[in-house]
Amino acid sequence: MGTFTDTPDEAPAGLPQWLVRQAHRHGTDIALRHKYLGIWQVRTWRQVADEVHRLAITLQARGFSVGATLTIISRPRPQALLAALAAQWLGGAASLLDPLQPSSEQVPLLAAIQPEFVLVEGVEQMHRLRAAGISPRVITYLDKRGLADSLLFAGAQHYQGWIAEPPADELAVPGPAQHTAFVFYRWAAQAIEQQRVSHGELLQEGLRLVEREGLGRQEEALAARAFASAGQARYLLAPWLIAGFRLNFPENLATRDRDRRELGPTLVAGTQETYGRLHKRALERLPEPGTLSRRLADWGLTTHPGPLQRYLGDWLVRRPLRDVLGFSRTRAPLLVGDALPPGTQAFFEALGIKVRHWGDSAQWEIPSNAVKTTTDDWVESQSQLA
Repeated sequence: MGTFTDTPDEAPAGLPQWLVRQAHRHGTDIALRHKYLGIWQVRTWRQVADEVHRLAITLQARGFSVGATLTIISRPRPQALLAALAAQWLGGAASLLDPLQPSSEQVPLLAAIQPEFVLVEGVEQMHRLRAAGISPRVITYLDKRGLADSLLFAGAQHYQGWIAEPPADELAVPGPAQHTAFVFYRWAAQAIEQQRVSHGELLQEGLRLVEREGLGRQEEALAARAFASAGQARYLLAPWLIAGFRLNFPENLATRDRDRRELGPTLVAGTQETYGRLHKRALERLPEPGTLSRRLADWGLTTHPGPLQRYLGDWLVRRPLRDVLGFSRTRAPLLVGDALPPGTQAFFEALGIKVRHWGDSAQWEIPSNAVKTTTDDWVESQSQLA
């Protein structure tokens, strides 16, 4: 990585500046881990900063500049996160779209926002771009499996080709904290709404969480989703850069719960869906109702246990369940976004896991230049064209 200046007396004003600070101060520490083919692959802070720097140079050479947006459609992968930081390095923003969103919703959304700079995971996302009638100015992809040449857009390049390009001149790290870091979109009230979240807002909330939860470099966190919400960016991405802990990506969504159990993260920043899924999984592991074993489990999961229940119930029931869920070492179980249903909240409390709720305060609004369009309007327009 190049020689970037780090001013110890001044707090970094944006996410890329925090990345540079971590690379300078703790360059050989592990910043990211990603499980691939059953093996955890690692990147140090210096390697992460170097890769982001290379991506930023490549993006700049292809016309990306201040105010531009890089649209990312990918499952949890470190490359998606690093590409977002590269866009922010250049004073632009990243727009993260959830690949699990139904195609019937995402295709008209893509058609409406018409992204110019796009990073996709692979074949499914290429199909969605074509269905939306989009011809991106710049496009890169992460996985070529199943991706025939006929599906590739003109000039499309694999991610590894981007980071393989030799660096040109050094890039200055942008400073203004008011620059938008992330843009999120959704369909609501018969129109597209967006959230625009600045570096300053992310860092303010991230610092608050780091201080309140006492987060440090010793933490292990699992990024089981692709930061496809403002809350995930605010309460996992920003704290990772500020506190300098390790961020771990599962092999894929199907293995995330198994990888969580293997990892035993100390920090969990989950959504209502995350905790609901784990609650369901735990209930499936319990013995059949009416059996002696189930009565023992219910006895051990009493919300207000006596001394004997507290001791024996923890060893016989609660501790094994925490291990099954991957919460054996968790000390900061955080909920991002909507509150948990009472039953799920009570279950985790019975396990001795006190989930702390951190709401998503960013406001949704209709973009000033947006055309009021619904998914039904888009489907009707496509049928007319056909």
